Amino acid sequence: MRANVGQASWPARSLCACFLLLLAACSTPPENKPAPAPAKPAPTPDLFRVNLETSKGAVVLEITRAWAPHGADRFYELVKNGYYDGDRFYRVVPRFVVQFGINGDPKLSQLWSSFRIPDDPVKQKNRKATLTFATSGPGARTTQVFVNMRDNLSLDHQGFAPIGRVAEGMDVLEGLYGGYGDMPPRGSGPDGVEIERQGHVYLENHFPRLDYIVKATVQ
Repeated sequence: MRANVGQASWPARSLCACFLLLLAACSTPPENKPAPAPAKPAPTPDLFRVNLETSKGAVVLEITRAWAPHGADRFYELVKNGYYDGDRFYRVVPRFVVQFGINGDPKLSQLWSSFRIPDDPVKQKNRKATLTFATSGPGARTTQVFVNMRDNLSLDHQGFAPIGRVAEGMDVLEGLYGGYGDMPPRGSGPDGVEIERQGHVYLENHFPRLDYIVKATVQ
C-alpha cells in the first residue's frame, strides 16, 4: 500500500499500484516546533490486546508477537504513545481492506514515518480479519496498518506479514463509512500523500464522513 495495501501504494509506505491498499529552534513559533520524540514503552508482551474505541463501536485486536516481532513491537509502541488516537479510517474498501495509521498532525506523522522497521518473514496468511502493516517494498513499514476484509492470500507473496487479528468487532469494521471509494489511482478516495502533508484538515475539508478511532489502548 503506498502506505496503501500493497503500500506499494498502501500503511508511510505507499503500497504497490496494483493493490494500493497502499522540525526547530527556540525562536520558532510554537506551532512550528517539531513533534516530541516518542517515548519508549516497556518490552512488548508475547500476546496482547488493543482496544479501539471507534466512532461506530468497539473493536478488539489481538496481537501475537511470534507472528511478526518487528511489526508487533512497532504497533505496541505506537498504541502506547497514543499515535492512533483520533486517526481516520481513510481507506475503507468493502471485501478488500480497512486501512488506518496516518496521524492527523503532519509533524507527528513525518516523525514516525522516519522510523522504518525491519521486515518480518510472512508466517501467517492474510486471511479475513488479520491485521497487517502496509508497505511499499522491503524495509518500508512505518505506521500504516490494514485489516483484511476477505482472504487476500496474494499479499502473502508480496511481503505483507500479519501481526494479529480482530478478536472482536468485525461487524463494526464492516459498518465503517466506505462511500468515498479506494485511494488514487484506483479510486477518488482520500490520498495518502495529502493526508501526510495536510493532516486532518485535508480529510475534514474533503472527506468529512470518514469514521475514526477515538482512542486506542493496550488492555
